[in-house]
Amino acid sequence: MFKSKSLYHLIVYSILFIIVLISFFSFILIDNAHEEFQAKVTSIKEEYLENKKATLKNEITTIINFIEYYENKFDGKEDLKTIQKNILDAIESLKADNNLNDYVFIYDVDGNLIHYPVDQTKEGKNLYNIQDREGKPVIQELINVSKNKNGGYVEYVWFKPEIKDLAKKISYAQSYPKWNWVIGKGVYLDDIDKIVKIKTEDYNQKISNYTLQITTLTIMLVLYSIFIYKNATILIVNDVKEIGKYFKESQEDNKPMNQNRLMFGEFKVIANYASDAMSSIKLKTNMLEDLNKNLEFKVNEKTEELQNLIESQKKFIKNSVHEVNTPLAIIRTNIDLLKRYVPHNKYISNIESGVKIIQYIYDDLSYLIKKDRVVYEKSYLDFTNTLKQRIEFFDEIAISNSLYFVSNIEDDIYIKFNQTEIERIIDNNLSNAIKYSNSKSPIFVKLFYISDDEVEFNVSTNSKKIENTEKIFDDFYRENNARGGFGLGLKIVKEICDKNLVIIDLQSNDMETKFTYRFKINENTTA
Repeated sequence: MFKSKSLYHLIVYSILFIIVLISFFSFILIDNAHEEFQAKVTSIKEEYLENKKATLKNEITTIINFIEYYENKFDGKEDLKTIQKNILDAIESLKADNNLNDYVFIYDVDGNLIHYPVDQTKEGKNLYNIQDREGKPVIQELINVSKNKNGGYVEYVWFKPEIKDLAKKISYAQSYPKWNWVIGKGVYLDDIDKIVKIKTEDYNQKISNYTLQITTLTIMLVLYSIFIYKNATILIVNDVKEIGKYFKESQEDNKPMNQNRLMFGEFKVIANYASDAMSSIKLKTNMLEDLNKNLEFKVNEKTEELQNLIESQKKFIKNSVHEVNTPLAIIRTNIDLLKRYVPHNKYISNIESGVKIIQYIYDDLSYLIKKDRVVYEKSYLDFTNTLKQRIEFFDEIAISNSLYFVSNIEDDIYIKFNQTEIERIIDNNLSNAIKYSNSKSPIFVKLFYISDDEVEFNVSTNSKKIENTEKIFDDFYRENNARGGFGLGLKIVKEICDKNLVIIDLQSNDMETKFTYRFKINENTTA
């Protein structure tokens, strides 16, 4: 390690060290920025592709759900050709008029083109054996992957109307077996090059700004160092020498230092505090010990008061929930008696709907009170039957809100789970679907096997987009305060799912909000 013989040498060394240090960090900064940019480009491409694939799948799934709904609604009222024509017209109306690349295509399983809005002259032709420029049998592969349970994707080269040339494209296709239709939609991948180009320009600008800022900072630091040397070094040295003389003289007598011999006020302050330091330290030490003793007593006292308050609150909530159960049971019993004499009365139906809402809230509060002191044992339960029963429970509430359920539930689905906890998951999702769905829209409920070890339960609604998907499962959070509620339902669902290793997926856009839960059939995790 070098030794400086004076402040002059120290400042010169400091300037050289600053220049070397800034150059070193500049190189690291630019190198890290380059690596970050390369990683970001890769991430952008992957994220862009995954987002596009998810969007394509959601759109095609929505169209197939619409076809199922429309066909079921008009089956027997209109002939099949009329139903299919109306559906094709509806799909055509969804196409953006100003975007030639945004369209839905439909083939039958033999490769005959049924719907192709880009070039309607090709409709009716058989394109089964058509290949792209790389020899890939595009239509054959789309038809083959569409027969999978969840459809599939095919990447190929296709004509792009916007640029009137070939471009890479990826399409998602899913079959509608009832009509032997293959419904698909694709997106061109050359748009990612435009995004990368913009990011590259931003990166170059960022590096230029870094270079300019670093150069400016270096110049300012060098000038400032020179200024310090020229204007302050001599004065500082003189005051340091005077303080040194004072300490030498103080060894012989106890006279205070003559502050007129110092230039800087800071050094005068040092001289004043030096004589008072020891006595002040001792006094403050005694005061601090007394303060700590008194503070510890106060903290213990307030802690005990807070614990008593929390226990009182818990007891109040527990007693309140218990007291609600008895009148609630009486009301439901009397409603059942009334319905025997007046079977179809909208006022009784509205009362029953309100009572069911109270019952659902009661069940949530009851679970919150018991969850920390009750062990919820698992057993093999009939998921299918439980879900159907809960839909039947909420059906009256949905009807009173101008909504209706559209369910697709596979039979004989059994999982190892606790009955109370599975009902809390189902009830909170169905309740939220009713609460936030647009009026007169369907609520889609599905339950099916996705493998030998897993089942999937999902609820889809036509509702406003959830803006804060990361906060939706937090305590007391509500996306829309006008809809009421405590904001605890999804928090309960999240705690149960986390405890039982249930995977949650939330997808929300302007067209659809979908909550998906993936359960292990034989999960052995205990409560």
